[in-house]
Amino acid sequence: MSVNRLGLVVHGGRPEAVAAADLVRAWCEEHAVRCADIDVWHDGGRRSARAEVEAAGDPDLVVTLGGDGTFLRGARLAAANDALVLGIDLGRVGFLTEVSASVVRSALDAVREDRFEIDTRMLLTLRASCRLEMPSGMESLVEHGRGPLLPPPQVRPDCEVDKDWGIPLDVTALNDIVLEKLVRDRQVSVGVYVSGRLLASYSADALLVATPTGSTAYSFAAGGPVVSPRAEALVFTPVAPHMAFDRSVVTAPDEPVGLRLLERSGPAAVSIDGQLRGVLDPGDWIGVYAAPRRLRTVRLSPMDFYGRLRERMNLTDAPAAVADGSPAPLWSVTTPPPADLAHLTLASEGIRFRIKK
Repeated sequence: MSVNRLGLVVHGGRPEAVAAADLVRAWCEEHAVRCADIDVWHDGGRRSARAEVEAAGDPDLVVTLGGDGTFLRGARLAAANDALVLGIDLGRVGFLTEVSASVVRSALDAVREDRFEIDTRMLLTLRASCRLEMPSGMESLVEHGRGPLLPPPQVRPDCEVDKDWGIPLDVTALNDIVLEKLVRDRQVSVGVYVSGRLLASYSADALLVATPTGSTAYSFAAGGPVVSPRAEALVFTPVAPHMAFDRSVVTAPDEPVGLRLLERSGPAAVSIDGQLRGVLDPGDWIGVYAAPRRLRTVRLSPMDFYGRLRERMNLTDAPAAVADGSPAPLWSVTTPPPADLAHLTLASEGIRFRIKK
């Protein structure tokens, strides 16, 4: 791949991320690659994804240095420009970044020399009955320690605004889109529609729609299922619902999920990948669906999602299952699969880095 313009997203609060950023800048200087820091807010404000990437010269590669939160910032920008994302892992619990900071220069060499594969991830977008905006004074009340809020989402210029189908907003989510209560003592009351059919009316702390990638984030914390990031699905999960049916619902990628705030509900906040983007009033609605484009990420080694799940979630074996002191052995496969299994993907098929150390 010819890397001509690189965008850098850095977790400025971590010294190791700042040091790794210096290595990236030095690599760019050695290879005559334009490098620009993006998603920064030294002036106290933030810009839309489109404005950010235009200011950075439309990078063809976005490098993130931090944990999953930093990667999500980079994903928002890369999706606006269909750029590749390379995540350098400096987090503690995340699933999105896999390349160690110790080999950041070698990882960049691998990308430049086409020694990588492209991993695509489903994104979510939405339509709404109204523009998403923040009420006056709301930003001063939201002290989340992650910098200033993003500006209100713009209307997508390439989509038609329709009274029944709503306003197409220029947003993408790699993890999830969440509708949640604003005050502690008042849940949100929401009619939930799947593929145009009413599923149920919920009273809950929050309701969220996640991608398979986001199934290990907020949805998982709320009791939702773990879904392979290679799967094609939307995951609807209620958070602390005041009703007997509290299960997640997994829909097909072409089955949208609609969330309408009911008359007796309190106001609700709309968060996209953890970023507060607006507030809805009773009668307002959002429709969440799979975005037409995907996020393209750099993969330098085969994905070991389930190994990482066991490691990062500290999965332990049931005492009854290892009562004799013998845990389940690793399943080691050393021979090619039989013909009837040749189409399967196994993690044991060589977990290896494809970069020169």
